[in-house]
Amino acid sequence: MDDPRTSEPPADVARHTHASWFVRRLLNGRDWFDGRVVTAADAGWDEARTPWQLAVDQRPTAVVLAGSEHDVIATVRAARACFLRVAAQGTGHNANPLGPLGPLGDTVLLRTSGMRGIEIDAERRTARVQAGVVWGEVSAAAAEVGLAGLAGSARDVGVVGYTLGGGLSWFARSHGLAANHVVAADVVTADGELRHVDEDHDRDLFWAIRGGGGSFGVVTALEFRLFPITHVTAGAMFWPIEYASEVLQAWREWLPAVPDEITTVARLLRFPPLPEVPEPLRGRSFVVVELASQLDEEATDGHLVPLWKLDPEIETVRRIPVTELADLHMDPPGPVPATGDGVQLAELTRETLDAYLSVTTAPDFTMLSTEIRQFGGALTSGRGSGGAVSELAGAAGVFSADLTPDRDSVVAARAALDGLRAALAPWAADSTYLNFAERRPAVPVFPAQAYQRLREIKTAVDPDDVIRANHPVPPLTRQWGRS
Repeated sequence: MDDPRTSEPPADVARHTHASWFVRRLLNGRDWFDGRVVTAADAGWDEARTPWQLAVDQRPTAVVLAGSEHDVIATVRAARACFLRVAAQGTGHNANPLGPLGPLGDTVLLRTSGMRGIEIDAERRTARVQAGVVWGEVSAAAAEVGLAGLAGSARDVGVVGYTLGGGLSWFARSHGLAANHVVAADVVTADGELRHVDEDHDRDLFWAIRGGGGSFGVVTALEFRLFPITHVTAGAMFWPIEYASEVLQAWREWLPAVPDEITTVARLLRFPPLPEVPEPLRGRSFVVVELASQLDEEATDGHLVPLWKLDPEIETVRRIPVTELADLHMDPPGPVPATGDGVQLAELTRETLDAYLSVTTAPDFTMLSTEIRQFGGALTSGRGSGGAVSELAGAAGVFSADLTPDRDSVVAARAALDGLRAALAPWAADSTYLNFAERRPAVPVFPAQAYQRLREIKTAVDPDDVIRANHPVPPLTRQWGRS
């Protein structure tokens, strides 16, 4: 089986020249550096440059493993002086759109995973976290004082990257996107200056980072609201995939009656025949409805009657501590090579599901997971806080992914995703949730008016396009002439 991240080939002269200049500029005359700089000539290069998304072959000029915001400031200043760009990365879950970071190595990869400070203020119900903190750490710390954040579906998802992309949690229908609940942030902009942004300071930049992605600076810390949630009613119902049409159409018809306190995801799951997969699931395919409810178990069960009537083969719905929600979606516990992509649906009709099923239940469609995530409630009600992306228009979001350990499997997955996107095109919304966009789309992922304002802010804070993001917002002008 081919490894999509083969060992470093003979060094590109330009890359290593840039790396040498950058390292000298970064460390020259400096008595301290909390982190570490790694180049292609160093031991540990492959480990340093590899994101969580193992299918992505990142080949930057150099990797900075930052240990503090001072390291971030120094990195941005040194890169700018060397006419290099900076790409910040906490975990690299959404590394696919970022790409290889330039065949000539014009980008410094700034890994913030070593910045792991967490402060929980129980009285104010807020958390302040550094750039490398993951949601499992926040959830555990907040639970100790009876609070919870609007976490991602997996423990090892980075808080900062997830939130900059909007942040779609199991509580989104009742509380909206995680970006709406950001109170303040510390951002190192392209000039190497540290800015504290909130509603009273740098309001344009504060607006941009709440859902606009990472194009505007390197966020070194976020402060956001927590909520008094200690337990939820959650679990999943499984039916053999042969019942996909019956189950999904019944699920769709049931959705209008579901209160905002309940969020559901309908999935098609194809489990591989591997020993680590539990026996009842191993080698089988299912249609699955996952749910998380802030109502008690009795009230939740009352709402679930239409699904119970479909007689699921397996069901796991029960009362659990909120920290166990990270297990519900069955995300992989560590880095994997995968290929995925998403599309936002303006409406979810019977015809939409028919088109969806015509692709996803075909014999040649073998994607491991294909889901439809319910929107509505606070996601579409006008209750957003006014950031760049404060709501998600439409009825639902679709995301499909597969394990792709070699190039042939990547090609096959991309073809399957293209087919799914084409089938759903008549119902697609005019924008895309950033964290579901694994490939750079041909059109902006933002609504037109928001995209124009984001470009104006990018021009104001980074006209040279020094800061590189996985979903880039380009400045209106580029002094360095980048394409």
